[in-house]
Amino acid sequence: MVCFLTIAIDTYDAFAVGFVVPVLIQEWHLDKAVFGPVMSASIFGMAIGALLAGPLFDRTTPKTVMVASMVMFGLCSLGSTFAGTPLSLGIWRFLTGIGIGAAVPGATTLVYEYAPARRSGLLVNTMACGGMLGAAACGMTAGMLIPAYGWKSLFMVGAVIPIMLAAVVHFTMPEPLRFMVMRQWPADRIAAVLRRIAPAHDFEGVRFAFSEEQAKSAGTGMAVMLTKPLCTGTLALWVTYFAGTFAYYLLMGWMPTLIQESGATLRQATLATSLLALGGIIGAFCVGWLMDRFERNSVVALAFAVGGVSVWLIGQQAHNPVWLTASIIVAGMGLNGAMFSMGALAAAFYPTHGRSSGIAWMYGIGRIGGILGPITGGILLRTNGAEAFFAVVATTILIPTLALWAKRWAQSGVREQQTLQDDVKAG
Repeated sequence: MVCFLTIAIDTYDAFAVGFVVPVLIQEWHLDKAVFGPVMSASIFGMAIGALLAGPLFDRTTPKTVMVASMVMFGLCSLGSTFAGTPLSLGIWRFLTGIGIGAAVPGATTLVYEYAPARRSGLLVNTMACGGMLGAAACGMTAGMLIPAYGWKSLFMVGAVIPIMLAAVVHFTMPEPLRFMVMRQWPADRIAAVLRRIAPAHDFEGVRFAFSEEQAKSAGTGMAVMLTKPLCTGTLALWVTYFAGTFAYYLLMGWMPTLIQESGATLRQATLATSLLALGGIIGAFCVGWLMDRFERNSVVALAFAVGGVSVWLIGQQAHNPVWLTASIIVAGMGLNGAMFSMGALAAAFYPTHGRSSGIAWMYGIGRIGGILGPITGGILLRTNGAEAFFAVVATTILIPTLALWAKRWAQSGVREQQTLQDDVKAG
């Protein structure tokens, strides 16, 4: 629950500036184009934060990075209330983004480490759905607080809650279990955590250790990602998350405008975008459930494929409300459901000593796609029509399908090689 709320407040802080800008345009008497870089600053900061988190995980602990980053983005959200120009606000949003980007990989690692193996995909995806709660809460809070207390009140809420959650994480949440074993922490500290999970068991005098294969492969997280057995899979995850985030922000940023231009009202366009998010929540649970029962790469690849085809259908059904609605929901189930599942997919792929760093770098590379997506959308709409726009988005979404099949093929080859080596040793 704590990690779920952490993802929720992360998303709240990331979305807050979007509700503040319309007020600042009037209050500061500036053109809306001036705030474009301000709105992108937090996304850029998230990318930097995720990339910086990788080395920090190797030097400290996942929980330490998570707590420190939550305090950072809480304080920087508070700093946003002192902004008096778009430049100063953009700087504060950039720093807030760094904190947000560094916190998410730690939360994903903690949930995966303590989730039952048979439900790890579903539970990590459930945590990711906290983002939808955060986005909805941000909109509701903005509607209540800004008219009564001004735009600064929205950032105040985004400052207090993460600092409170950081205290809860620090005093109640343990470090990842395998991480403690890998770092050879005292057995009594590890046993104390296990007693909280299984109070009926006695861990007195128990020694905790990795298997022989895990011990041989130990190393720093950053180095593990690009070792020969994991290199292809790492690149596939980067390509997948980059392309998926590119398409997600491109679609979410411009779809309301495109639907309005097709003859819909603002209310209908907003509803359509909400249906995309609703489909994502349904998709996250469905894909997570399937990941725990079938081959994970294939499940997520299929979700991306469904999302890509459905996005293409959105461009073909602009004047057919029934089919348009159905296409939007299914597109959300496919694209958003697959994107929510990437944390669980990366967590299952990397060994303990590379898990947090692997997740962090996947998120960091992907955020760059989120920066480029809306910019590309503007170029596409100036030079091509809506159908071409949706065709480009659909094609981009299909790229992860190919990347994940390559990852599956590479993992199969590694397993076959390991089996052959084991047979030779046995002989």
